[in-house]
Amino acid sequence: MLSYLSKTKTLWATFALTLILTLSFGLVMFIWQFGIIDEMYIAEDIREHIEGMTKQQRTVHAWMTGTLDVAYPFAYGAFFIGIALRYFGRFGIYLAIPSLLCIPADLTEGLAQIMLLTGHEGWMTVKLIATPIKLALFITGLLITLAGLALALKAHFITPKT
Repeated sequence: MLSYLSKTKTLWATFALTLILTLSFGLVMFIWQFGIIDEMYIAEDIREHIEGMTKQQRTVHAWMTGTLDVAYPFAYGAFFIGIALRYFGRFGIYLAIPSLLCIPADLTEGLAQIMLLTGHEGWMTVKLIATPIKLALFITGLLITLAGLALALKAHFITPKT
């Protein structure tokens, strides 16, 4: 499975899927005029944001979280893991760990968000723990991915071909 994630076609497919899902989030938020709570990790800010949403916006946000945001960590996670495996040699498996761990952290955060958006305040603690963990893992995976892509570009454009 891991070698499959580092194949060129798989990398392009997971990159495209990540891009499509990212644009889909923006489209849904634009159409229904709301901001997401995904990056929020301060309880009062989350409460105020949710209270400021209409019932329809909360419902759409919950459905978006239960659909697009379930697929999203698998898409970007597969892309990030594939880049780490492809461009960092034997260390790639270790550099893929943050992105692998980010998937369940993101899914846990999503579950907590759906519960909060549907009026289950008791899930706030889960959200407050999951979001910073997800963000730290995501940013780490993104930085590793950017470094891997820089190595790929260097190899393609700068390193002399023999």
